[in-house]
Amino acid sequence: MPGRHLETVLSTTPVPAPSGAPVPPATPPATPSEDHTVRGALRRPAVLRREVVAGLVVALALIPEAISFSIIAGVDPRVGLFASFTMAVSIAFLGGRPAMISAATGAVALVIAPVMRDHGLEYLLATVVLGGLIQVALGLAGVARMMRFIPRSVMVGFVNALAILIFLAQLPYLVDVPFLVYPMVAVGILVMVWLPRITTAVPGPLVAIVVLTGAALLAGWELPDVGDEGDLPDTLPFLLLPDVPLTLETLQIIAPYALAMALVGLLESLLTAKLVDDITDTHSDKTREAWGQGGANIITGFFGGMGGCAMIGQTMINVKVSGARTRISTFSAGVLLLVLVVGFGDVVARIPMAALVAVMIMVAVGTFDWHSVAPATLRRMPRSETTVMVSTVVVVVATHNLAIGVAVGVLVAMTLFARRVAHLATTHRELVEDADGEVHARYTVTGELFFASSNDLYTQFEYAEDPERVVIDLSASHVWDASTVASLDAIVTKYERKGKSVEIRGLDEHSTHMHDRLTGQLSGH
Repeated sequence: MPGRHLETVLSTTPVPAPSGAPVPPATPPATPSEDHTVRGALRRPAVLRREVVAGLVVALALIPEAISFSIIAGVDPRVGLFASFTMAVSIAFLGGRPAMISAATGAVALVIAPVMRDHGLEYLLATVVLGGLIQVALGLAGVARMMRFIPRSVMVGFVNALAILIFLAQLPYLVDVPFLVYPMVAVGILVMVWLPRITTAVPGPLVAIVVLTGAALLAGWELPDVGDEGDLPDTLPFLLLPDVPLTLETLQIIAPYALAMALVGLLESLLTAKLVDDITDTHSDKTREAWGQGGANIITGFFGGMGGCAMIGQTMINVKVSGARTRISTFSAGVLLLVLVVGFGDVVARIPMAALVAVMIMVAVGTFDWHSVAPATLRRMPRSETTVMVSTVVVVVATHNLAIGVAVGVLVAMTLFARRVAHLATTHRELVEDADGEVHARYTVTGELFFASSNDLYTQFEYAEDPERVVIDLSASHVWDASTVASLDAIVTKYERKGKSVEIRGLDEHSTHMHDRLTGQLSGH
């Protein structure tokens, strides 16, 4: 744009110094790409200040969520807070997406909660470490490239199911409690709804917690608070080894939950990384992010944390609201979180549970994709897409396992897609007279031929009525798998039994290679 070009020229053209005055050395301005690097931020105070302030805002917003996710997992608040600290600091060095925030999350908390309930904290920590090892293995194996096979409808179902589970996890804190809890929750929700319309300088959840905590302390109300859930940390986290027997029985206990945690964590992290790529118009190393998440979870498990993954909400605060672009913001968020918790733990312990319930209800409401269930959207959306989304949500809510729900959603999507594509393969029959007056049947096959469509191909030929010579033209189709070759062999065999000859023509290079390699080799007779 001409205006932007003129602004650049004016800002980079040195202004002549007065006669006799020394000319200071010119400092070239940082380019946008330099602002996105740690080195560039350290050389520019304004950029460094932006990154640190962004980290502070994220740290303030992380405290209530980390405590709430700890409660969902059934662990002391210190376990979730330590996890948020170690995850954020570790991923700042190991991750492949700068400025993305990783910490304790509701998705991971929901997956590992049964381990804590049935076996205790030591088994939970072992689960986190094993989950991290699985993530490292999957990352090195290139699992990030598999993300393109997850349909959008599964993604929507995943997000909606996560929101529902987070909401359901709050219900126990609304049953058999003092009546004052209900208006406290309502006020907290109102603060978070209305404050962003006035200012976005301070996170709404933090203001709601401060207001409700202050009101409870000043009025002397006896309400369930965070201190009732467990002791907050007053020291730094330290290295430890999970005290579990190294036996096959232990592996059988923790392996299913570790695998689910690894898959859920990678799914949510890679989805968040893609979102940040789109917002910042930059690319990230998804493979590094995958094994980096694993490394961060291993470190977190050995420091007594509950594990975690990327946080969509906190990442949006960091990148979209605060404008952070480098790893400095992620590192600052982790360090400042620990400073706030260890230095002001007594205050955090007095936070009413009603405030955290209000926060998590708003997290659930904000996470749910309301547009996906709007009547206008459902009318326009193909039924197969809605079926996939609903299947994902139902399975996740029924099993409380996000990984199983996503797997079922992908299978349903694949089945419906194969069923839909199978009907696109058609055959057209015509009788053609040769130059010598001999008549033959020519079948023109159109569409993609694979296991779903080729199984019906066998029934689309007039074996008894066709003349002695038959031509099957595949120039408008493609042979994808062995099922199609087997179907073609079966067609040829049936014609030959009737004393008729078959010529298959029009195969492209790949189809020819597939057919020549497998034809006649797929029957056991």
